[in-house]
Amino acid sequence: MSGTNKKSEEPTKPNKDNGSKKPQLPKSSFNFYWIYGIILVVFIAISLFDFNSGTKEITWQEFETRMLDSNDVEKIVVVNKEEAEVFIKQESLTKAYYQNIAKKSVSSSRNLGPHFVFNIGSIDAFEKKLDAAQVNTDSSHHVNVIYETRKNWGGDMLGWLLPIALMIGIWVFIMRKMGSGGGGPGQIFNIGKSKAALFDADNKVKITFADVAGLEEAKEEIKEIVEFLKTPAKFTNLGGKIPKGALLVGPPGTGKTLLAKAVAGEAGVPFFSLSGSDFVEMFVGVGAARVRDLFNQAKLKAPSIIFIDEIDAVGRSRGKGQFTGANDERENTLNSLLVEMDGFGTNSGVIILAATNRPDVLDSALLRPGRFDRQISIDKPDIIGREAIFKVHLKPLTKLAADVNPLQLASQTPGFAGAEIANVCNEAALIAARRNKTAVDMQDFQDAIDRVIGGLEKKNKLISPDEKKIVAYHEAGHAVTGWFLEHSDPLVKVSIVPRGIAALGYAQYLPKEQFLYTTEQLTDSMCMALGGRAAEELVFGRVSTGALSDLERITKMAYSMVSVYGMNKKVGNISFYDPQREGSFTKPYSEATAKIIDDEARTIIEDAYVVTKKILVGKSAQLEAVAQELLLKEVLFEADLERLIGKRPFAKSHNHNVTPDPITELVQNSIEVTATETPTIETSAIIPPPTEKPSES
Repeated sequence: MSGTNKKSEEPTKPNKDNGSKKPQLPKSSFNFYWIYGIILVVFIAISLFDFNSGTKEITWQEFETRMLDSNDVEKIVVVNKEEAEVFIKQESLTKAYYQNIAKKSVSSSRNLGPHFVFNIGSIDAFEKKLDAAQVNTDSSHHVNVIYETRKNWGGDMLGWLLPIALMIGIWVFIMRKMGSGGGGPGQIFNIGKSKAALFDADNKVKITFADVAGLEEAKEEIKEIVEFLKTPAKFTNLGGKIPKGALLVGPPGTGKTLLAKAVAGEAGVPFFSLSGSDFVEMFVGVGAARVRDLFNQAKLKAPSIIFIDEIDAVGRSRGKGQFTGANDERENTLNSLLVEMDGFGTNSGVIILAATNRPDVLDSALLRPGRFDRQISIDKPDIIGREAIFKVHLKPLTKLAADVNPLQLASQTPGFAGAEIANVCNEAALIAARRNKTAVDMQDFQDAIDRVIGGLEKKNKLISPDEKKIVAYHEAGHAVTGWFLEHSDPLVKVSIVPRGIAALGYAQYLPKEQFLYTTEQLTDSMCMALGGRAAEELVFGRVSTGALSDLERITKMAYSMVSVYGMNKKVGNISFYDPQREGSFTKPYSEATAKIIDDEARTIIEDAYVVTKKILVGKSAQLEAVAQELLLKEVLFEADLERLIGKRPFAKSHNHNVTPDPITELVQNSIEVTATETPTIETSAIIPPPTEKPSES
């Protein structure tokens, strides 16, 4: 705001010159290539075009009958043995036939020409025809024939200059494309220059920390780095050193790049921004040269900040997948980056920020203190953070209904990252505009959440009555099974309205804000996911492909329980999880252990399936009631299930909106539970994140 006020006050300041100086206009850059192009076009035009507009092309018959027989021809000039130029006598130009053709010759005292031209074919044929036409004419009055050889210097020069110029032009074009940096002549010499975008006082980012919500702890860390640059004496007086860099780590969409933009807007120092892939080039040594040039620019403008987005593109662990004796340009670039960050020389006043969602693949030398002194974890926000993010993204929506409640929206979107919340707000505004509303209300946000979770509603999708019945019983199986399981999440909504690409129905639950899961919770989640498959088998005596998404989830969950979390007695308290071995073809266990893991995972799933079928057999009347109501209404909410099958026998777990202590990335990445990530839509049965706030009364 202060910068805006200063700019607005500048015109009112007194001018010493009292307005004598004219306002300076921005200088326009002139490209000399335009001059070269104009010269080339003029040269080609002179060489290829005939500007002698007074010369008319005629035939031999016209020449013989009109001019030669009338004794009007003064002379004939044969040029290069190809064409004949006809010159008419001065006194004959007054005839009516010549007046409209050679007016300029009549007004001149000299006989200008040539006036006509025709193609002679060959010299011998031309001479024979000319002699035959003048056979009855006195030899003293025969037309004088002159033979000339003329050279087209422009055309000859163009013939050998144009191919050379064309090859040079192609070469320059290719070299500039290879340089792939901002345009301009001599780009081939700038291929090793850094492509970082510079933000300084003249080109300042408008995003500030006020625009970043839900990342309070991360903002505190970043604010301290900004304060280091603004008032370094505050920290160095006590003997402290300014940190070299900070690494922002978190899932996609959580706001890592947005936080870096806020640093650019708040720092007040030059800010260099680029991506890790900007160092990658087809030429050997270019990446390392760009790293050196980047740090040289930052040193010249110190104190300054360098931000490298997606640093894993250049900072992967060295030696992996590398053949013996081969040269890896990416490793050379990484080595140069390591030296510049903490080499023998010092880079005082230069702080490096970087962002990645894959810290497990980064080289250990890059992560050590002295290079990235701080690793700032940016997780998906809790309910308090989501509420703050909603408030930020609701500001651009100028017309909101009175019933829009950010806290309620935050409660309905557990597991949503900042980018997904921004998408919900934008979709809600689009839905309201599509419905010709004057304001965006809560129903628009509900529909937007459903669309983000499950995709676009397919109201006109053709589905046979038999398939619709299968989907209804499938979703009813999910709902009834979860309703009577103690550790399952509360049901929000169950629908058989097709959504997205292949989803014919879905059920939505409201999970707690938690990071730790017990064996009982995981087992009940598996039973709830198997409810659709079990209902199909019990009602129809056969199963369909509608359980694809459910089977994928429970398979990963069962294998994670056995081989990752040590939740199996036979395998024991052993974890084979190793992010460094991701993509490896070798297993950290023997074939005998692999068979035990397979058997135990299959046993866990079979036991859960038996429990699920037992529940549905005992609640067959409730299953039938929910399925028939779904076929009638297509969408049921929690209140509808309470009306149909009674109150849930287990009390709801209260969510106190308290952020739990963070656990390792293992829990969030290895188990596909609805509390930690938005699921993909595969087939008819899905269990997306919840969309309603539980009743805490």
